[in-house]
Amino acid sequence: MKKACYIGGEWVTCAEYSPLYSPYSGQEIAQIPQADTHTVQKAIAAAEDATSVIRRLPAYQRAVLLEKISILMNERLEEAARIIAVEAGKPIKTARGEVIRTIQTYKFAAEEAKRLHGETVPLDAAIGGEGRIAYTVREPLGVVGAITPFNFPMNLVAHKVGPALAAGNTVVLKPASQTPLSALFLAELAEQAGMPAGAFNVVTGSGAVVGDQLVTDPRVRAVTFTGSPAVGMDIRNRAGLKRVTLELGSNSAVIVDRDVQLSEVIPRCIFGAFAYSGQVCISVQRIYVVQELYGEFVRRFVAEALTLRGGDSLSEDADYSAMIHPAETQRALDWIEEAKQQGARVECGGKVMGRMLQPTVLTGVPADAKVSCQEVFGPVVLINPIESVQHGIKLVNDSRYGLQAGVYTNHLGLALQAADELQVGGVIINDIPTFRVDHMPYGGVKESGMGREGVKYAMEELTELKLVVVKR
Repeated sequence: MKKACYIGGEWVTCAEYSPLYSPYSGQEIAQIPQADTHTVQKAIAAAEDATSVIRRLPAYQRAVLLEKISILMNERLEEAARIIAVEAGKPIKTARGEVIRTIQTYKFAAEEAKRLHGETVPLDAAIGGEGRIAYTVREPLGVVGAITPFNFPMNLVAHKVGPALAAGNTVVLKPASQTPLSALFLAELAEQAGMPAGAFNVVTGSGAVVGDQLVTDPRVRAVTFTGSPAVGMDIRNRAGLKRVTLELGSNSAVIVDRDVQLSEVIPRCIFGAFAYSGQVCISVQRIYVVQELYGEFVRRFVAEALTLRGGDSLSEDADYSAMIHPAETQRALDWIEEAKQQGARVECGGKVMGRMLQPTVLTGVPADAKVSCQEVFGPVVLINPIESVQHGIKLVNDSRYGLQAGVYTNHLGLALQAADELQVGGVIINDIPTFRVDHMPYGGVKESGMGREGVKYAMEELTELKLVVVKR
């Protein structure tokens, strides 16, 4: 199956193609175009030409376009889920959940397109401001370069494309090299929905070619990126005066206080740690449990982890499948081995069956082990004891990351203290840090990034505030 880029409302072939392989089976599933510099320039030019068209579209018409995309995706929900399952190795039941969220994200974008507004400014609050009316408006930036990851190849694309189009921008999308089929599927839907030519473009290929052009070309006014901190910082350093939104790494933690119901906490932590083999930005990587509950928590957590079933990503019975690439699986194994050398104990997992890394639970992990202080992005979780919630807060904050954290406690005072003191972008009380719904503000501090997603908040990142003053 030979694919093409989508540029200026047309399907464009490239001189070079690369095979795309299934993470689970290792078999070739498609031939993907590898765009050269000329192709990327063509896409940016098409987006630049379309800016005046999209900018002049009334808000309700932009809303209609986004609503049509959500309707069309709903009609082809099962097809979309199978694309994700095959190219990303995501279990089909998890992939369906992602598609349902994606449909919702475009609906949110359609709604927010009609709510983009400014405010009046009371200039007469200042001496010399009498006799003037002032108001603000939000205007689109122009061309937005969107660089997206493999782990949510439809919904994280939607979190960039939906808000950008809703705000009146045009988009050049560079999807992750492992998951281009989801992005090209979206291009089909956008074309069917009647998207003006050039408003939405998809260019596949290497980050060194496509991503570099989007970051450095002056016609691209904003770059929105989800990926690793190293790449994010490089983008920030080279983007000049472009608007930049970065959603980067994390080693998200959960604090478990005494007097909580483990029958509620453990299934959620299992989900947070092992859904999609832990390849989630806000996957549960560290669990800190008060000493009184620690032994029981570990015993019950391990017992539940052992019930998870691996298999083909298209199997309805699979709870997990292969990680995105064998090299990533090996990296996770190396980190597990390093932790063992530093005194950690493997309570379960730590082995590869076929191409699948089993869900792995570690105890006694030192804070400087990679599985603790770096982002595993695999099915590996550590569980360590703490003296108190306050002790847990210190351990959570002892990190270069700060995306989201979860705190389970029945004490309001401790919950509010955690909300105040945790150095993260989102504090989730009585749930896991993996919790996210698609209209909430989402983003991190420290090396977890800058800027916020969540449709309304992303639209603020992708617009310019203009002040208008009228003298009577």
